[in-house]
Amino acid sequence: MGAPYIRDAGIIPLPMGYVICAPGGRAGQVGQAKLIESGETDRVSAYAMAADSYGFGLFYLEAGSGATRPVEPQLIQAARNSCNLTLVVGGGIRDGETARRAAQAGADWIITGNLAEEFDDADELERVLSDFIIEMNS
Repeated sequence: MGAPYIRDAGIIPLPMGYVICAPGGRAGQVGQAKLIESGETDRVSAYAMAADSYGFGLFYLEAGSGATRPVEPQLIQAARNSCNLTLVVGGGIRDGETARRAAQAGADWIITGNLAEEFDDADELERVLSDFIIEMNS
């Protein structure tokens, strides 16, 4: 129902492959997703290849909002080795070290949505994000 409004607004869609990895968080619960489990590198590779073959621009590995742990590095690496897409990884990333491991495994973009939601004070959020980036790049 919303497609005509999106088109009328002139929004350019970004085709994206989106898969939910264990633990799945809120996205897995709401979507009743069949999660990609730790070690299912062949499965994530096949999804990444499919997204690439369909001409998508992005491939998103999602551990889910509020996830207790992030996407496993071997899943990120398997996706990276299977496609030439911008690889987005999110869910369960709460510190710079975890973000660094995701980037080293092949993530191009790191999503830290819940981290930003924890702060009402913009100055405190800026300090936390600065520390996060320093830790990620160290």
